[in-house]
Amino acid sequence: MFLPAQPIYPVAGIREIEARVMPGAKPSLMERAGRAAAEDAVRLIMDRPGPILVACGPGNNGGDGFVLARHFRQAGREVVAAFADDAARLPADAAKALADFRAGGGEPVAELPPAPADGWALVVDALFGIGLKRPVDGRHAEWIATLNSLRAPRFALDMPSGLDTDTGRVLGACFRATHTTTFIALKPGLLTLDGPDHAGDVSVQRLDVDAAAWLKPLGHAVRPSLFTSQLLPRPRNSHKGCYGDAGILGGAPGMGGAALLAARAALWLGTGRVYAGLIDPQAPTVDPTRPELMLRPADELPAHLTALAVGPGLGQSGQAAAALAQAIARELPLVLDADALNLLAADPALQQVLAARSAPTILTPHPAEAGRLLGRDTAAVQADRVTAALELSARYRAHTVLKGCGSVVACTDGSWYINGTGHAGMASAGMGDVLTGLIVALLAQGWTAEQALVAAVHLHGAAGDRLAREGIGPIGLSASEVIDAARGVYNGWMIEANRDGG
Repeated sequence: MFLPAQPIYPVAGIREIEARVMPGAKPSLMERAGRAAAEDAVRLIMDRPGPILVACGPGNNGGDGFVLARHFRQAGREVVAAFADDAARLPADAAKALADFRAGGGEPVAELPPAPADGWALVVDALFGIGLKRPVDGRHAEWIATLNSLRAPRFALDMPSGLDTDTGRVLGACFRATHTTTFIALKPGLLTLDGPDHAGDVSVQRLDVDAAAWLKPLGHAVRPSLFTSQLLPRPRNSHKGCYGDAGILGGAPGMGGAALLAARAALWLGTGRVYAGLIDPQAPTVDPTRPELMLRPADELPAHLTALAVGPGLGQSGQAAAALAQAIARELPLVLDADALNLLAADPALQQVLAARSAPTILTPHPAEAGRLLGRDTAAVQADRVTAALELSARYRAHTVLKGCGSVVACTDGSWYINGTGHAGMASAGMGDVLTGLIVALLAQGWTAEQALVAAVHLHGAAGDRLAREGIGPIGLSASEVIDAARGVYNGWMIEANRDGG
């Protein structure tokens, strides 16, 4: 069965959990962290001979490094611990870890040594951890540059040094890990923006701490277990009317393909009927590759739709603006994408109407569109993606996905999710249109807005991942190919969710 979704905590949440656990913790959290990291590291280098380099910093992350180094020495491995800071200023637990390392026969060196002839078996970053908020500079920046140049597995403790724990922003120099062991729970910065490029493969070591028992998480990493309640087998006694009527509104002159991609995705995810309302007066009346779709003028979408998506290829004409306003006035689940978001950003009155809707709304901006909706530049959105997504959700009373590396889903109740599926090959034309089609398909079939959005975002990336595993991409992957793969992944989820009676 599907694994449970993992909680995500920002620094403030981790600090609160630590403050509650630490007074009675035996052994200490630092001792647990160093030991757990050493266990993960052993699995990385089991067949790699040679010495281990551990770069230790001036705080508790450095203390974790000294514990790890001590464990490796006790196991008979050659370890070099580099530490260039003032030992007298170490926090109490880190000072004890250093003293224990020395008591076991170790002695840190003040400079990074040259690599041995056969290279390091492992390079460990224990410089800064989760508390860093300033750019890394000076000696530590030089050390990080050197560590990144070494040809060996690169292992970060808790967070790659130089990566903002809450946002995934690089703060000056940043360690580029091949593997990261993080402690207690996942952190946002490991999963979004620059985090995945610097954290590598992430392992969570909980240190015998049940984080959720101490502090309820608002954030989770997306897994299918979040929406298995909707993955129900279809009864044999059913017909197409049981599975919804989805509408796609868009397709201005020269952009009809966007609307057709969204409509095809909705069709292939099981919607009973799919209607594409096209703005282009010269638009085709049939899709020769998917004749099941019903194409018609934009103002002739039927009244009986169960969900509507507006935006793929919509354009920003007066007709497009009028069609968007009419769509927002309809009392049915609504997805807004692409130019629907740009038109919305330029119309404060329409924003108020949208926020007052009683039916569910979903917004799907990329960072530039999110910036327009928030009245700020793209860089400001990217500087704190979780906060930006939550602000959009609150302002527009809409479930929102801020697309990008580690797409962030923010819900109207303040909960949020970060999705880990997908890859860089999906940064290509039409991918957002396919995502919109997947979302509206699930809405049309009666899924709640939150579950439809979380599931569609995860499915979209998982389809791309399946294709890449099969040698289709990542480079050159097309949006059309993702539609077919999404259907396959979705049906696989259905089988898994209902195996042995569910």
